[in-house]
Amino acid sequence: MKILFFGDIVGRSGRQAIKQSIDNLIKKYQIDFVIANGENATHGKGLIEKHYNELIDAGVDCITLGNHYLSKNNINDYIDEASCLIRPLNLINSFGGVGSQLFDVNGIKIRVTNLLGTAFMKEEVVSPYQSLKQLLDDTIGENSIHIVDFHAEATGEKMCIGYCFDGLVSAVLGTHTHVQTNDNKILSNGTAFISDVGMCGARNGVLGFEKNSVIQKTIFGNNERFTLDEKDDYIVNAVVLDIDEISLKCHEIIKINMLLENK
Repeated sequence: MKILFFGDIVGRSGRQAIKQSIDNLIKKYQIDFVIANGENATHGKGLIEKHYNELIDAGVDCITLGNHYLSKNNINDYIDEASCLIRPLNLINSFGGVGSQLFDVNGIKIRVTNLLGTAFMKEEVVSPYQSLKQLLDDTIGENSIHIVDFHAEATGEKMCIGYCFDGLVSAVLGTHTHVQTNDNKILSNGTAFISDVGMCGARNGVLGFEKNSVIQKTIFGNNERFTLDEKDDYIVNAVVLDIDEISLKCHEIIKINMLLENK
C-alpha cells in the first residue's frame, strides 16, 4: 500500500500547490491513498467547506486538522457530514466530527487519526498518549494500517509518541511547524516516523506567510496580521509511505520537497 501525506496546506497557494502536484505524484509513486493536513487551507487559518470540497475534488482522500480546527466557525455546519475530515481526537470539550476514521481502499483498511500535542501549545487537550492508547484498546483486532497525524510543536514530544507506539501503528507523522525535518526513518518495530512533514504553500515567505508581515509582528512587535503572498512560487512538502498490507509495518518513508512555479 502506497500512501501520500501532504504537510500543512497554507492558504490559496497551498491549495494550488496540491492541484499542480498531486496527479504527478500519484502516478510517479503509484499512490493508493492520499492524506493532507488542511488546518491552514483557508486564508492560512482554518478550513471552510468550499475549500474542503476543493481539496477532495483535487484528489485528496482524507483531510486532517490541528490547533486551528475551530478558526472558521462554519466548520460546525458541515463537519458531521464531511466523511473525509478528521479533527483532533483528544479535544477536552465535545465537538462534532471524528478524531479517527476508518477507510476501505480496495479491501484494505486504513485508519487515520489526528492528535494535538501539549508542549508549547495553547490548547488544553487530553493527553495524546492516553487518547491514542485508548483508541488502540477500543479497536483491538481491527487489523488496519494506521496513520497518525501528530499536530504538535515540540520535536521531542513527537519523537516520544513515535517511540511509545512503535509497532502499534504504521506511521506517526508530525505536522504543525511548517518546516520539513530531516529525520524520516523506520523505527525498530516498523513504524514510519518524521518530526514534521513540512508545508505546501508560498515558498519564499515565513511558514507560508508573506515574510514582511511576519517580521513586523515577530521581530518588531507591531500589531499586524500575517498576510499571504499569492504571487509567490510554491513549495510542496510531503512523504510517501510504502506499507506492507499483511504485517501493517512500513518498509520505506520517502521525503518529498518540490518547488513549483506559480502558473
